[in-house]
Amino acid sequence: MYNVKVYVTYKDSVLDPQGEAVKGAVHRLGFEEISEIRIGKYFDIKVHQTAQPIETVIEAICDKLLANVNMETYRYEIMEEV
Repeated sequence: MYNVKVYVTYKDSVLDPQGEAVKGAVHRLGFEEISEIRIGKYFDIKVHQTAQPIETVIEAICDKLLANVNMETYRYEIMEEV
């Protein structure tokens, strides 16, 4: 079995309105040194070994469901559980 961590965030060229709102709140708290905050999504997925490579399965799930590939980018980490 594998444990896969998937991180989805807006592409750098896309405005992140939630991140901007949080940055504004952080500045109002007095933390003016913060220049950017970006919000994302995190998924923790357990995967059994299949005939297909795990990367192929995860990329298909990300492309079709977890990320809007027009606006978001994703990365993942695969760890084999012992």
